[in-house]
Amino acid sequence: MSETAAQTAPSAEPGPAADPGPSAEPGPAAGNGRYTDAYLDSLRLKGDELADATVDALFASGEVPRFNTLMRWFTTSGQELPAGLPAAARDYLEATARPPEWVDWAMMEQARQFFIDNDVHISTALSFAAMPACYMIPHGARLLSATHSLDYPARRMAETGQFTVYLMQPDAFEAGGRFLPAAQKVRLLHATIRRHLREGGHWPEPVAICQEDMLGALMMFSIQVLDALHRLGVHITPGGAESYYYAWKVVGTILGCDPDDIPPDLEAAREFSDRYMTRYMGPSREGVHLTRQLIEMYEEVVPGTLLDPIVPALIRYLVGDTAADWLQVPRSSFDTLIKAAPALLGVIERFEDRGPWAAQMSDRLGRLVTHLELSSLTRGRVMHYAIPEELKPAHGIPTPADRWTPPPPIDHL
Repeated sequence: MSETAAQTAPSAEPGPAADPGPSAEPGPAAGNGRYTDAYLDSLRLKGDELADATVDALFASGEVPRFNTLMRWFTTSGQELPAGLPAAARDYLEATARPPEWVDWAMMEQARQFFIDNDVHISTALSFAAMPACYMIPHGARLLSATHSLDYPARRMAETGQFTVYLMQPDAFEAGGRFLPAAQKVRLLHATIRRHLREGGHWPEPVAICQEDMLGALMMFSIQVLDALHRLGVHITPGGAESYYYAWKVVGTILGCDPDDIPPDLEAAREFSDRYMTRYMGPSREGVHLTRQLIEMYEEVVPGTLLDPIVPALIRYLVGDTAADWLQVPRSSFDTLIKAAPALLGVIERFEDRGPWAAQMSDRLGRLVTHLELSSLTRGRVMHYAIPEELKPAHGIPTPADRWTPPPPIDHL
């Protein structure tokens, strides 16, 4: 998300999406400007039919507690489903137990190698760019507040970090992998939140966590992470960027995004991301609170207090001053020092270029730092994605010559 895009965004919180009307055509139009207001409005009326029906059946039969208990023991692919599982849940888990048939596994392996080479940088981008981008969407920040995450940012970051680590394991989609069961549970969790907000009349629109917002989140964890890596000075090849986005396309499908609506490539994803952000982002009380919680959480992770200002300075550097001001990210003397990050990362890349041994050493150090960060957030526990029975107010190698460069923001005004 660029500073230019931030400056053109509305400063007021949006109201409910307009009715697209009978003339709205399904699917995006071909060519530039494919993501029209009418098309995006239609996505706001769509949830996740399979997961929504499963959750409704579990609540109607009163089997949510039993399902949550049994699901604590279902953690790896290929594992036999627990005995006594409700029929609706068993049907759902069997239907979603495999990745899409169209997956290009060579691209997925390329994405995994990209993650291994850049895991610390990706973790930084997820924490200090992608998450604040979520908080820049006022209705998204309100949703996090309504679903208990406002007061528990460590849990939110731990779940996101654990989910990403599961995805990038060599056995992620094989028997014994942990990614697919985690994704199955997250999909049901989203469906449950939709149900609670609909039944309780707590959401101003027909569908919470609608398809447009699911795709918006997908862009934050893919396109905007790539943008943050570029801003940090991390060397990204075009092939690496394409494979990383491809992996998140697969993830989006597994999490219930309609594959026909997922932007097919980086160019389309850029257009969707810019369109989504300029359509919604702006200041909100919940966004400010979430950002403050995020900063405080990472200040606790960093030993001592001398380096505490690095956290807000990094957020401000990655999201830009306009968005940082919306989120009330404090300014400090580190705001200038943090601009040296690309030069520092350039030194690290030149060290890696000295030979395979240097690249391997850097990769291992990166994995160690990532796992230490994740362990500090999870406190050594496995995060379980259970269905909440109610929403309680109190919760809360050498460098190639070619390099990927993000295109300029698209002007939709």
